[in-house]
Amino acid sequence: MHRPTLVLLAGLAASPAFAAEPVAVHCGQLFDARAGRMLGAHTIVVRDGRIAELVPGAAPVAGARSVDLAGHACTPGWTDLHVHLDGESNPNSYSEGFRLDDVDFAFRSVGYAKKTLQAGFTSVRDLGGTVTLHLRDAINQGLVEGPRIWAAGQPIATTGGHADPTNGYNTQLSHLLGPPGPTEGVVNSVDEARQAVRQRYKEGSDVIKITATGGVLSYAKSGDAPQFTVDEVKAVVETAKDYGYKVAAHAHGAEGMKRAVLGGVTSIEHGTMMTDEVARLMKERGTWYVPTITAGRFVADKAKIDGYFPEVVRPKAARIGAQIQDTARRAYKNGVKIAFGTDMGVGPHGENAREFLYMVEAGIPSAYALQAATIHAAEVLGVDDQGVLEVGKRADIVAMPGDPVADINNVLKVDFVMKDGVVYRSPETRE
Repeated sequence: MHRPTLVLLAGLAASPAFAAEPVAVHCGQLFDARAGRMLGAHTIVVRDGRIAELVPGAAPVAGARSVDLAGHACTPGWTDLHVHLDGESNPNSYSEGFRLDDVDFAFRSVGYAKKTLQAGFTSVRDLGGTVTLHLRDAINQGLVEGPRIWAAGQPIATTGGHADPTNGYNTQLSHLLGPPGPTEGVVNSVDEARQAVRQRYKEGSDVIKITATGGVLSYAKSGDAPQFTVDEVKAVVETAKDYGYKVAAHAHGAEGMKRAVLGGVTSIEHGTMMTDEVARLMKERGTWYVPTITAGRFVADKAKIDGYFPEVVRPKAARIGAQIQDTARRAYKNGVKIAFGTDMGVGPHGENAREFLYMVEAGIPSAYALQAATIHAAEVLGVDDQGVLEVGKRADIVAMPGDPVADINNVLKVDFVMKDGVVYRSPETRE
């Protein structure tokens, strides 16, 4: 994306100004993300975008604007660790890359970002897409509304791998363009792996993503074959560490997962065919698991529709997508650390909270699911100023009528969203 795109984005919407006025948020209940339990009524006093005080009960606060959420449960702002804000799956997705420009995807991303924030997700980790680097900057500058973004930019793949941007090109076009290399995120050696990470640094990425196995929606036959050597993964992780980056690994097949874990990645995304051996290894190494059950269910459902996916994709979607929820169940029982992610962009943006319901269906307790999207997600990101409602932390607050620990379905009723002390949604302005 080039500078004209940012000029266009600037005219779309303006985020509310930074909230200088103190705000007292009176919550009927409060979720303690560290303990994983719901507490009674509390008042959260917000000043300069941070939580200044946390007082039991509905305490009056002199000089502060009051927000009455007495009938609501308040949680820390949620984080979705796996989204793609530059697109959304549809039957024309595979041709749009040839017909549309970056600016078209940029305009779409603005609406997707707002939907995500309105659903209660004050932070996201975007794991692939160069448009989102600029969307992140536009949000940070107050030009458009959206969640706080950790953006990966172009994922790193191997030739023909899940994130090879030339998959599906015909021979004539492939020969004209030439083989992609580290600049385009395609590597085939340790040295190229290091170069690709450095290129992501040059482009302004916040996190590194590799595609350690084949994928479901890529225009390629295998959805689970390993696509990196352990040494290549280690080269990515070691170079990423030089720049303060965490590494997320897309992986469906067990061998690719094993290599990624041995290589030192921070998280495994999807993890569909996780074996007991891989689960034990992840537990030993402290590797996080981000299931993305929502995406699995979505692609398995769409695989039943003639023409929705290309024929090379359809059997992968039917076979792999349906397994992820059961994998999440087994991972939790095996003690693997789980954090929240949906892969939205595969499914429709704004419906991210349905992942909570699918996690609970898989046998994960509702309180743990909420921790996965709050304190666990903050740990995956490597930050300590969000994910909990505590003095000094970011004033990211989500509220809904009803107790989501008692009934996880209440997460679909979010009607209050605050990010950095600014109210983006309230019961009085429900859309």
